[in-house]
Amino acid sequence: MLYVRNLSISFTNNFGVEAVHDASLQLSKGERLGIVGESGSGKTMLALAITGLHPRTHTNVTGEIFFDGTNILKSTTAQLRRLRGKEIGTVFQEPMTSLNPLIKVGKQIEETLKIHTDFPSQKRRELALEAMESVELPYPEQTYEKYPHQLSGGQRQRAMIASAIISEPKLLIADEPTTALDVSTQGQIIDLLRRINETRGLAILFISHDLSVIRRLCDRVAVMHGGKIVEDAPTQEVFKNPKDEYTKRLISAIPTRDKRRRQS
Repeated sequence: MLYVRNLSISFTNNFGVEAVHDASLQLSKGERLGIVGESGSGKTMLALAITGLHPRTHTNVTGEIFFDGTNILKSTTAQLRRLRGKEIGTVFQEPMTSLNPLIKVGKQIEETLKIHTDFPSQKRRELALEAMESVELPYPEQTYEKYPHQLSGGQRQRAMIASAIISEPKLLIADEPTTALDVSTQGQIIDLLRRINETRGLAILFISHDLSVIRRLCDRVAVMHGGKIVEDAPTQEVFKNPKDEYTKRLISAIPTRDKRRRQS
C-alpha cells in the first residue's frame, strides 16, 4: 500500500544538508510499522514527505513515494489535499497545538467530513459521536460541546485520533503521539491504536524515539540514524538479534528492572 524507494530530502538553504538519505521502506495493508530514532534522525521529515507536507521551498526531494498507486511526489496540492484526512489520517505529538482552542472538540473532530463529504451537519455530528465513542472518550455528547482546554492530555490525544479515523482512512500516521503523556496514559493510547488497527484494518506508521513503545505496538520496525534507515526487520527479530550497532545501543538504553536496581 505504501512504497518508499531511495528517498532523499535535503535543504538547499543549509548547504545541502540531508535530513533523509536514500531511505526505502514498504508498508502493507493492516500492518503496524514503527520508525524509531533519536531527534534529528529524519523520521518526522520522512513522515511529512509521505503526506506531501514536507517544506516545498528550499527543499530538494529525490526518489519515489507511492501510496495506493498515487505518486505523492508528483501530485498537485489539490490532489494531496484530497488524500490527506480521507485516505491518510495523522496524529501529532502535542494535541494542544493541533487543536484550535476556540472551537469545540466535536466540531474539530468532524472537520474532515466537512472537507471531504457532503454530509449534512446532523450526519457529521452522528459520525463524530461514533468516532468519539470508538476511541473511548467519556460522555461523547458532553465532550462534543467542550473546548480543548477542558480535556486532559490523554483525552485531547483521543480526540485527535477520533479526528484522524473518522473518514476511515487506509493509513494512520502517528508521530510521537504518546511522548507528552504520562506512562499510564501512554499505555492506554498504545492499546487503543492496536484495537483500531485490529478492528478497522487500517495500517499504522508509528514514529517514536522510544524503542520499548515500538515493541509494544508494531509488527515491524525501521531504525533511523543520521537520516538513513540502518535496520528494517520484524520487531522481535530486531530485539533478539539486532544487526546495526546503533540499534544495539538503542536496545541497551531501554530501562529494565535490573538496571534500575543497580542504579538504586
